[in-house]
Amino acid sequence: MTDYTVTGGVPAIAGTPGADVGAPKVRGPKNWRPLLLLIPAFVIVTLFFLAPLIDVFIRSVTDPQPGLQNYEWLFSTQANLNVVLRTFSTAAIVTVVCLVLAYPYAYLMTIVSDRTRNMLQLFIMMPLWTSILVRTLAWMVLLQDTGPINGILEAWFGIGPVPLIRTTFGVALGMTQVLLPFMVLPLYSSMAKIDKRLLPAASNLGANPVTAFFTVYLPLSKPGIFSGGVTVFILGLGFYIIPALLGSSKETMISALIQQQISVFLMWGQGTALGIFLLVCTILILVVVSRFNKNGSLFPGVDR
Repeated sequence: MTDYTVTGGVPAIAGTPGADVGAPKVRGPKNWRPLLLLIPAFVIVTLFFLAPLIDVFIRSVTDPQPGLQNYEWLFSTQANLNVVLRTFSTAAIVTVVCLVLAYPYAYLMTIVSDRTRNMLQLFIMMPLWTSILVRTLAWMVLLQDTGPINGILEAWFGIGPVPLIRTTFGVALGMTQVLLPFMVLPLYSSMAKIDKRLLPAASNLGANPVTAFFTVYLPLSKPGIFSGGVTVFILGLGFYIIPALLGSSKETMISALIQQQISVFLMWGQGTALGIFLLVCTILILVVVSRFNKNGSLFPGVDR
């Protein structure tokens, strides 16, 4: 005798796929053993990241006495606000300059031959193999008032000496040279996935090259722009060596202020408050940018 079950009002023979639809599924016991492999990583992250971070936060609200006086000092002192504004503005300028320089370079890497592409990758990776301190010292030689750049300006154009070092321009220039690879590589990774036939197709449909670029190519390269821009901006917020060597007291950034409060004035509470503030700003930036990147609101009118 054949057994029948009713599934959604339709008879089905027991033992067939249709007979099991809607039937409660019995789940077996969960296997927690694979999670045990995460214990070493959890211990390492806790000891070397979470524990110091918790200690820094506790110091920011307990040194020299319990309370929020360190954060009150941070937000009520005009000099601190100027440093924060200078840090964010410098990081933003460097991010924009890196994007302007890296975008055509990354695009060039997608249209050249494999051999040329490897050479371009080598050129962009070579600075990463050199110490940032050595590169900064080289910029000090190039940008000083009696350096080669001012010598060329004076000999060829009769201009000089132009103040290049100990200025915001010098700091931004040194940071751009260091951070440029972190913009090029994400852009290239994103552009390499774009179909090269899309631009000719847009032209065949009547779009001029500029319109085709802004309506087709640029939105498709948006993931690389977001990734590279966020990486460069966040790294730029924490720079210390380049602003210290190429800048002056007028170009002090948050990292230098933290070092000053802790190492010079021994004000651990104020220094750690600055560090926590910078960490919170970084997290907020990541949250906001990920939200924009998710809904594509930076490119309105373009469907994902």
